[in-house]
Amino acid sequence: MTRASTCIYHFLVLSWYIFLNYYISQSGGDERKSKIFRNGGQWKYLTFLNLFLQAVFFGVVCLDDVLKRIKRKKDIQFITAFRDLLFTTLAFPISTFVFLSFWILFLYDRELVYPKVLDDIFPAWLNHAMHTSILLPALVELALRPHYYSSRKKGLTLLASGALAYISRVLWIYSETGTWVYPVFAKLSPLELTAFFSLSYILSAGIYLFGEKLNQLKWGGLMQPLKKRK
Repeated sequence: MTRASTCIYHFLVLSWYIFLNYYISQSGGDERKSKIFRNGGQWKYLTFLNLFLQAVFFGVVCLDDVLKRIKRKKDIQFITAFRDLLFTTLAFPISTFVFLSFWILFLYDRELVYPKVLDDIFPAWLNHAMHTSILLPALVELALRPHYYSSRKKGLTLLASGALAYISRVLWIYSETGTWVYPVFAKLSPLELTAFFSLSYILSAGIYLFGEKLNQLKWGGLMQPLKKRK
C-alpha cells in the first residue's frame, strides 16, 4: 500500500472503532442494557475495553501517519515508538485473545460468556463487530509495516500488568456486588478460577510471542531499534 492509502485505511479503521464505542455507549433508555452495564458499567467487560484500546491505538497510528507527512522522522520517534509498544504489548495480544477466548467459550457453551438473551439487546452484526472483525485489523497492521518489539521481559511484563489490572477489577467488582462479570466465573471454584486466570495469561503471552514471530518472519532484517531506522 502507498503511504496515502495507508493513511486512509488507518483513518477508516479509527472511524469504525469510534463509531462502535459511541454506539455501544448509547443506552437510549434501554433498561435491559442498563441492567447489563450495572455494577461497573460497560468497562467491566474486556470486550469493550478492547474496543476502546483499539480506538486509542489507531488514533496514535493516524497521528503517526500525519506527522510523518509533515515532519522529519527523527522529530516523531517518540510517537512511532509508542505506537509500536502499544501494538505489540496490548493492541495485538488483547484483540486476538478476545477473539479466541470468546469464540472458544461461545462454541462450547454460549451461556458461559454470551447468554442467548443478549441476542435481543445486541444485534448479530454488533456481536461480530465486537468479537470477530477485531482480529482482521490487528493482522493487517502486523502485515502492513514492521513493528519494533521491545525485549521479551519488558513486553511480557507490560502485558502481565494489564492482565493483573483487569483481573483485580473483576475481583473487586465481585467483592463489592457479589456478582461476576462473566457467568463462567460463577461456575468455578477459587482454585479453578486461579487456574483459569493463569491459563488466560499464558494464552495471551503465547499470542504475544506468536505476533513477534510473525513480525520477524514478515519483516526480518528491517526490525532494528527505532533510533537506527532510516
